[in-house]
Amino acid sequence: MNIQLLLRQNGLKITKPRETILAILREADHGMDAEWIREQAVLRGIYINLSTVYRTLDLLEELNILEKFDLGDHRYNYVLKKDHHRHTLTCEICHKSVDMDCPMTKIEELINRETGFSIKEHHLELKGVCRECAQKKERNASSQKKGA
Repeated sequence: MNIQLLLRQNGLKITKPRETILAILREADHGMDAEWIREQAVLRGIYINLSTVYRTLDLLEELNILEKFDLGDHRYNYVLKKDHHRHTLTCEICHKSVDMDCPMTKIEELINRETGFSIKEHHLELKGVCRECAQKKERNASSQKKGA
């Protein structure tokens, strides 16, 4: 991921703190909190005020570049979204398809927090019936009961 391109594409100024925060997020294989991100920046010789880290993380979340996970007790972890990994839901009846962001990132973060494992890949197959087909099926069942 080209950090400068990512910032430009989202209309953001390229600042050293933003570049550093994104680089730290990109290189991590686990969720991290703002304090840890700040500490990593200091280790790289970049001093970033903690409030700047929080503002940048909030901005990146608003732009859908990263995910924020609530750990409870007003603690949060942040994870850079992985190259817009998406899944497709397909109705088994009408075959309508809907794309959605991968819901596994939250599960991967939970697994990492609980076990220390860092998930490198996953396979997820989603099958179901869309709302319209479910409603149609329910109406047909109701009308058959009334006619019987």
